[in-house]
Amino acid sequence: MTRSNEGTAETRGAPGLPPGVQLYQLGVGHYVSRALYVAAKLGIADAMGDGPRDHRELAQTTGTHAPSLNRMLRLLASVGVFEEQEGGRFGLTPLGDLLRSDAPGSMRASVMLFTGVGIQDSWKELEYCVRTGEPAFRRTSPDTDPFASMARDPEAAALFDKAMAAFAPQTAAAVAAAFDFSRFRTLVDVGGGNGALLIGILRANPTLRGIVFDQPHVAERARAAIEASGVGDRCEVVGGSFFEKVPGGADAYLLKHVIHDWNDERGAAILATCRSAMDARARLLIVEGVYPARIDRSLESRGAAANDVNMLVCTGGRQRSEAEFRDLFAASGFRLARIVPTQARVCVIEGVPA
Repeated sequence: MTRSNEGTAETRGAPGLPPGVQLYQLGVGHYVSRALYVAAKLGIADAMGDGPRDHRELAQTTGTHAPSLNRMLRLLASVGVFEEQEGGRFGLTPLGDLLRSDAPGSMRASVMLFTGVGIQDSWKELEYCVRTGEPAFRRTSPDTDPFASMARDPEAAALFDKAMAAFAPQTAAAVAAAFDFSRFRTLVDVGGGNGALLIGILRANPTLRGIVFDQPHVAERARAAIEASGVGDRCEVVGGSFFEKVPGGADAYLLKHVIHDWNDERGAAILATCRSAMDARARLLIVEGVYPARIDRSLESRGAAANDVNMLVCTGGRQRSEAEFRDLFAASGFRLARIVPTQARVCVIEGVPA
């Protein structure tokens, strides 16, 4: 199917605006992202949970300077996050409601992760990344890996877990609906984090058993989530390194948004570790977006390209096209069998042992 490159009104900018104004709006996009982070960190949406609040009350609640808070709230009202009312009051919109920490489908943790200081500081080094092909952390810590600092910072790790879990229910439902897991008895979620995706897949497949595999300090966090999920009798948690060994003998090995964190050499090493644990009938299932062959101005293209550059900056990884997945599979002992699209912005990329 051919996709038009005309784009929507949103991707083109507001109709009728001169190109220079549209370009300016793109250039100041970081104003909104930083304001979103501060609003999320301060818990502004939580404070509005029972109804609109006067900005002076909000300032008192959050320990901020009322006139300055008012100015920031007005910026966010201009893009539909809050609604400005008469007399200096602000209320939640459907967008702002998702900044509440207790809202169904809350995006507060995701906003704090992707607009927070860590990622923002990495993006300051974009020129270094483009000139060298290296992620930002290599400039000051050449011998570390992208997740080393998180292992030393429990608060950052908890935020990362919450941010990833925000998407897990929708992703799990989409993957379970699109891909038939009934032929498998045991599924290993390699790099499975706190187990949110595997929990969703197990709930949709009552005869399936699962194993969450991740670094030991991550596995400890996953155990509590698995026990609270209601599928603890069908799921275990194992700690270790996917560069060394993963649990053997399973029917399928799933890696969601793992391989895109790594360059081709390290990605192939992870897949080779999985291959060594598999017999000839087992299957490899990578759950990621597939980079389009050509970027246009669609939201799909924008998301893929933005995620790809974020991987360059933050981890040294990349988004991959179908051809690049075929090459990566071939380098690690697999053959790409098929790509199954889902209703989420991911596909299930199935590999068979070569």
